[in-house]
Amino acid sequence: MVYDSSLWEFPFPPIPCCIIGVMIELNIPGRGNLQLHHLVTDVNGTLAVDGQLLDGLVKKITALRDRLTVHLLTADTHGRQAIIDGQLNLKAVRIGPFDGLRATPGNEAAQKADYVRRLGAETVVAIGQGANDAEMLEAAALGICVMSAEGVAVETLTAADLVTPDIFTALELLDKPLRIVASLRK
Repeated sequence: MVYDSSLWEFPFPPIPCCIIGVMIELNIPGRGNLQLHHLVTDVNGTLAVDGQLLDGLVKKITALRDRLTVHLLTADTHGRQAIIDGQLNLKAVRIGPFDGLRATPGNEAAQKADYVRRLGAETVVAIGQGANDAEMLEAAALGICVMSAEGVAVETLTAADLVTPDIFTALELLDKPLRIVASLRK
């Protein structure tokens, strides 16, 4: 439900966010309404380090699947995506041209951004940290850059709406969306 601010009376302002079905809806003062249906996330550097899924992420991502459709995008740098897919019970979308086994470098940033646009960028929250995530974060309705053991590309940092110290904090924002409203209100 979206509230018209001209209709509410003090001291009862509109509720700034709520979770409706498979969606997170946010009303951010000074920014407008967001209806998020999709979580699109990078894998290596964001959910995994050195090809290993971070401990505790299965539970965090599974908990969000009743509110958001989760999409994993990867170039499968470490060649371990099939294992991560099994752990998360998801099937990642591989980006980049393939040499038969894994993606080879090239236009990954544009491919990720195009994927977000095909979903309907206005309905997407995107999470990443690498240089090839910057365009995806910028295209999405909400872009979150996470700090990582692999570092963070400066262009991705500046493309994001929010920056969090790690992936767990980013996912917690989606679980407690009033925190997003508090950070982005103007």
